[in-house]
Amino acid sequence: MTVHFIGAGPGAADLLTLRGRDLIAASPVCLYAGSLVPDEILSHCPPDARIINTAALDLDAIITECKAAQQAGQDVARLHSGDLSVWSAMGEQLRRLRAEGIEVSVTPGVPSFAAAAAALETELTLPGLAQSVILTRTPGRASSMPQGETLTNFATTGATLAIHLSIGNLDQVIADLTPAYGAKCPVAVVYRASWPDQQIIRTTLGALKADMHDNITRTALILVGPALGEGDFDESCLYASEYDRRYRPQTADSPWSSWQHGDD
Repeated sequence: MTVHFIGAGPGAADLLTLRGRDLIAASPVCLYAGSLVPDEILSHCPPDARIINTAALDLDAIITECKAAQQAGQDVARLHSGDLSVWSAMGEQLRRLRAEGIEVSVTPGVPSFAAAAAALETELTLPGLAQSVILTRTPGRASSMPQGETLTNFATTGATLAIHLSIGNLDQVIADLTPAYGAKCPVAVVYRASWPDQQIIRTTLGALKADMHDNITRTALILVGPALGEGDFDESCLYASEYDRRYRPQTADSPWSSWQHGDD
């Protein structure tokens, strides 16, 4: 028996991985994270599966459900939105399950920042503008922020910031970022990326508060940084004709065997 933690993706049902789909289809029990997982993904569950919305359950109750499945010899598909590596509360569940001697597996999912970038049809790391993406959030009721992990500190890097779980803290976000990025710095807000009711706002730090839609109060990602603008950026060396392609053929006519065997 195994509890399979599965990243269900940002919202669109067809952004679920094939591995995730197959594990869901093979698991007699499914625990899913409330309204953040669309019904279309739950349709992959076996017809007689026990499907449990964990929105109303505390950690003890979730572990109890997993223990009951273990006693019945039934695998569990544990679905979380996005990817499990950030803000999923997977870590505390893994710790409890391992203490109980219950096997676990982890299957990644498409993260919300990647879905947001796709919706914007943009690259977050443009040569000469930004080569780093910082995933962060502001303090909230569920979690505080460690000392040093502040927007003010991250802003000094000039990197692209993907600010999660912070749409209710716009005033603080603007105040913390403007000194380093400037009021004209490009900003994008993507509400429910990849869902049918997705909304996109493109603006600047200085105009962010005024341009925000009243109905966007949660489930939105704030992206900030020069790479979100429409301005000039350098072309990478990756496809430059003079670039030394150590691990790729020099031309389209170069023999695959030479590349494969490292003859550069």
